[in-house]
Formats: sequence, C-alpha cells, structure tokens
Amino acid sequence: MKVTPRTAMVLAAGLGERMRPLTATMPKPLVKVAGKALIDHVLDRLAAADVARAVVNVHYRADQLEQHLRTRKRPQIVLSDERGRLLGTGGGVANALPLIGDTPFLLMNSDSIWVDGVRPNLTRLIEAFDPASMDALLLLATATASTGYTGRGDFFMAPDGRLRARAEREIAPFVYAGAAILTPALFKDAPREEFPLTLLFNRAAEAGRLYGLRLDGLWMHVGTPEAVGAAEAAIAASAG
Repeated sequence: MKVTPRTAMVLAAGLGERMRPLTATMPKPLVKVAGKALIDHVLDRLAAADVARAVVNVHYRADQLEQHLRTRKRPQIVLSDERGRLLGTGGGVANALPLIGDTPFLLMNSDSIWVDGVRPNLTRLIEAFDPASMDALLLLATATASTGYTGRGDFFMAPDGRLRARAEREIAPFVYAGAAILTPALFKDAPREEFPLTLLFNRAAEAGRLYGLRLDGLWMHVGTPEAVGAAEAAIAASAG
C-alpha cells in the first residue's frame, strides 16, 4: 500500500564546523545561499510537496534558529530541543520520534539543496516508496550530477534499487543526497545515546530493506564557505 508522508524531520542541530567562519556567529542552517537561508530552501521544498509538519531539531545557537523559524507559516514547525546534548543524526531522529508519529516520514538534512529535473525529486521519492519492502528509501546523487562533493561515494545500487554501503577502500558511484523516507520500524532497538544514521542504514541494507532513488537534476553539497559560491553559480545557471 502506498503511503504519502505528511510529516518531515529536518536535521538542523549540527555544529557546522567545516562551514567556519560563517558559523562562528550563526547556525549552519541560517547560512544564506542565493539570498535564502539553507533551511528555508529545504522547508520551501517540503511545503511544495504538501508536507504539513516539519519537526526540526536544534542545538547549536538554537535561539537564533528558533527565532527564524517563527516566521514560517508552511509547513507547521515543531521543535525537537537538543540544547542539553548533541545526539548525532540517528540519535536526533530517535529522540524526535514521539513528535514525528508512527507512520513513514521524510527526513531532510537542513543543508540538502538541489535543482530539480523534469519532476520534483521529493514527488518522485514519495511515489517510489513502498513500506512493504522498504525500511528506508534514500535520494542518491552521482558525482557527475553534483557540485561541491569530493568524497568517495556512499553506496552501490542494484538494478532493483537495493543498496550496499561502500567498503573502506572502495569508491562508490552514489552519494546520499540528504533526503530520504524512513519508517519508524527502522529505529527498533536503536541506541539511546548519540549515534549516526549510517548504523541503521547498514542494518537495513543487511536485511535487504534499504533502497535508493537516483536524483534527477543537480545536487549541491554545501559543506564549506567555498561551496556556497559554487551552489549559487549552479542555481543561477539553472535559472538562466
């Protein structure tokens, strides 16, 4: 049975250390790209996909982010407060599950931006998700369809969409683009402390329930101050 997520989790609690000096005085989600805060790029995309609620976790310079989010009308913002301790990507989602609910939900990194192809990638992701066979469906980019990324990739994808994580010495063709649909079942027996989402992605892969969808368009990895300019150039080029 197809499921259309109406709630999203937006990861916005990180320290943004690689984005310094821009993040010396503000949280990374408030860094502007093409005149708009990174987190607003993400929230606008969720609103366009008819997502009604966005649970946003906050930690570093949380007061600034909270004040900024008060101006949002759509989607409805619900804060998951991590001021007391930083929980990592996995722990942050696990901690917020009571706010998210018990149905599949969208997960977005607060710095996950891209230029869509013919159809919106979030629409494609929602249409492709099948909870009967998937615990997680990840949006994946390739190095050739990206700016600002210089890593070794994250995953190999089988013809049916199933994923295998890159081994230490391998170079993989696909990188996680910071957007996914997850089921709450993925977090069964998850740790109660700080941990990365990759722990659960690997567990789902071993069970044959981790799938990927190739991003249609151009993904922008905005991890450093230099990457901001590259992303703005890519956005300008796509608008032209």
